[in-house]
Amino acid sequence: MNSDLWNTQNDLPQAVRLASIAVLNQHLADALDLYLQAKQAHWNVKGPNFIALHELFDDVVEEIAEHADDLAERAVELGGVAIGTVQVAAEKTRLSAYPLAIFSGRDHVAALSAALAQFGKSARQAIDIVATQGDADTADLFTEVSRGVDKLLWKVEAHIQSND
Repeated sequence: MNSDLWNTQNDLPQAVRLASIAVLNQHLADALDLYLQAKQAHWNVKGPNFIALHELFDDVVEEIAEHADDLAERAVELGGVAIGTVQVAAEKTRLSAYPLAIFSGRDHVAALSAALAQFGKSARQAIDIVATQGDADTADLFTEVSRGVDKLLWKVEAHIQSND
């Protein structure tokens, strides 16, 4: 490993790769937190919409896990190290803490929606950060993450959006 990077023939300048790896690892910590927040909702939701929400929250878990994997692998592709332990995620996450004393579907939808929105916003910010640095491929990855999280947010929020 040379100057905090593994040797690679990737032609992005070292400074660009280091900066992108830092952004990727920050978002990896956030994604791992979001993954566990969605699991918390999945495990603990109660109420008349239990099965629909239980399954929806599991869909959120699966997609966020895929995004986390993509973020981690991109960091390694750039010659870095993916830093994705629970301890690091707990220390580095920028997401608000998930409320543990909630059980109703409505409360879990509200809490998970807030976390998804926060993560989506930070993914959009990351697009601009890494694009400005000259890493279009990582910007594209964050665009994919942002688009996926926005779709998840739409699906989750739909459970509390009604004119009834």
